[in-house]
Amino acid sequence: MIVDPGTLAVFALASAALIVVPGPAVLYIVTRSIHQGRRAGVAGALGIEVGALVHVAFAAVGLSALLASSAVAFSVVKYVGAVYLIGVGLWTLLSRGDEADVRLGRSRRLRRVFAQGVVVNVFNPKVALFFLAFLPQFVDPNGVEPALQIAFLGLVFVSIALVLDTGWALAAGTAGGVLRRSRLFVRVQRYVSGSVFVGLGVLTALAGSPEGD
Repeated sequence: MIVDPGTLAVFALASAALIVVPGPAVLYIVTRSIHQGRRAGVAGALGIEVGALVHVAFAAVGLSALLASSAVAFSVVKYVGAVYLIGVGLWTLLSRGDEADVRLGRSRRLRRVFAQGVVVNVFNPKVALFFLAFLPQFVDPNGVEPALQIAFLGLVFVSIALVLDTGWALAAGTAGGVLRRSRLFVRVQRYVSGSVFVGLGVLTALAGSPEGD
């Protein structure tokens, strides 16, 4: 066994408790679900988790330590992510969202939502620092290779996150289906979605440096 069963159980409970609290990733998923429906929300959740897997891989090989120790690296990743999010928000605000979605087609829309979810999570340096701080707490120094333990724990975390985030997507998609029957909501939904992305970008840009955490 890569990780002791008792440790794994504690880790799973701690992970679920952390994941269930809404954060930027959940906000992205909920926004997509309400704006574009359940499938888009699930696609966004899958993208978010793929982005999380990238951070798990970084943590396993020690690359996340670079973000923790280098203010420059942290700032670069932070501002790239912030610019991307604000760009998506402005594009949503300024474009005629429904017409653009029709031109893209459903499969391309879902691929775009998935890809955006990956980028949103990969370029969030706080996620990298979280995995670097959280996963090693459950590593047994006398067990198998620590990198392998971190990778395994990361996979468990992402699996739990996928289940819970999919739940958010389905719930928000159901609520969005009701809201989309409202003419007022149809008129303002792109402004709401765009504002959420701009807000996420601003929050990312204002995230503290690793030294300040």
